[in-house]
Amino acid sequence: MTGRVVIAAPSSGSGKTTVATGLMAALRRRGHTVAPAKVGPDYIDPGYHTLASGRPGRNLDPVLVGESLVAPLFAHGARGADVAVVEGVMGLFDGRIGTDGFGSTAHVARLLGAPVVLVVDTRGHSASLAALLHGFRGYRPDVRLSGVILNQVGSDRHERVLRDACAEVGLQVFGALRRHAGVDVPSRHLGLVTAAEHGAAATRAIDAMAELVAASVALDGIVALARSGARSLAPPWDPGIEAAPGRPVVAVAGGPAFTFGYAEHTELLRAAGATVAVVDPLRDTGLPDGTAGIVLPGGFPEQYAAELSANVELRTAVAAAVAAGVPVHAECAGLLYLARGLDGHPMCGVLDADAVMTDRLTLGYRDVVAPGGSSLHAEGTRLTGHEFHRTAITPAHGERPAWCWREESGRVRSDGFVSAAVHASYVHTHPAACPAAISRFVARCSARSSRKANPTPIAAHNTAWVPSEAIRNSQST
Repeated sequence: MTGRVVIAAPSSGSGKTTVATGLMAALRRRGHTVAPAKVGPDYIDPGYHTLASGRPGRNLDPVLVGESLVAPLFAHGARGADVAVVEGVMGLFDGRIGTDGFGSTAHVARLLGAPVVLVVDTRGHSASLAALLHGFRGYRPDVRLSGVILNQVGSDRHERVLRDACAEVGLQVFGALRRHAGVDVPSRHLGLVTAAEHGAAATRAIDAMAELVAASVALDGIVALARSGARSLAPPWDPGIEAAPGRPVVAVAGGPAFTFGYAEHTELLRAAGATVAVVDPLRDTGLPDGTAGIVLPGGFPEQYAAELSANVELRTAVAAAVAAGVPVHAECAGLLYLARGLDGHPMCGVLDADAVMTDRLTLGYRDVVAPGGSSLHAEGTRLTGHEFHRTAITPAHGERPAWCWREESGRVRSDGFVSAAVHASYVHTHPAACPAAISRFVARCSARSSRKANPTPIAAHNTAWVPSEAIRNSQST
């Protein structure tokens, strides 16, 4: 049975990622098999978790997948591991806006029956730390707050005062980290620079995190805590679904420009019968032989617009594949890559739209409805997705949008494009929440691969779209 511990914090910026990632790497160095996880829809931290643990970084988000799938997804990711380290999101009790902490770190900790260790940035704290900890421990008694890791400690004297404050409220101190510049990772408009982009520097940063945590945190105490009260929660999630015949080749974009995705996505594609081939649009000049489907996940194409544009061969190949009716699933970065241009740089030109970088962050969960059928979803499909971008695309949607939802103001918002076999949108979805979509997509790919050469392209549907009553009644928070 896998022990588990949740690394949380009072607020964002407290050092959760440093501690959680360093803990994963330090425990791995000690011979533990460590399963990493991240609460929420974050795509960047799991990349560092993967490097630190040697296992796929996974997300646990009850908003996107529902409460009932959190424990099975955890058990799937933790299979074969003796300890799991779960990094929280934002502050311990911060969940979806308008709910009672739904999707928060505390929520996931309760679903996993896991103890919580709070990482506190102690700059500016002294004896009053006791009051903060007293509040966090008493706010939700059903959350097992088991201890503290002091971060950014300034001196021996400072540490003594802080430890006394923790003792006053009866919380164990599992470690005290001094200020250390070697663990810093560069950041930009959407958070940290991804591990795939940071290259060897990411490995060096993780090594520094591991050394800092190993020297400053009671690793044996953390492992003992993780194993205390650990129990089986649910059978592991199984990606097995009815497989389409023919093992169609599905090209999945990867590399530094396309790093936002879920490990379960490729697992579901393979379970549905696809042969997954990773393509790096910054380097590869063509699609794999026999490509019958294309997946373009999220990422940072705006950072590589010139390089993506310069790869004319691949852009041409993608446009030709779309013209031939190859199913395409594109989210966020993939949407931008299919556009006519991005910040003035020519892209694939599949969509009659242009994208630009802006100074406005679009962020939040969306309760979406599919207004029409596509290669992924049947008309009327309802899911919860997530937006996270600083770009804008004009027009925001085509005559057949991929998704729509109702905002708090009552306005119906539409996003994305469905044209021929393309489903492209800013909205990220978790494939484990709707495995039928992956099965449907691979079935379309399989049908495409079984056709003869030079098939007749699928005609685009040009009927103007009007929101249905069900769509007008949907709402997002």
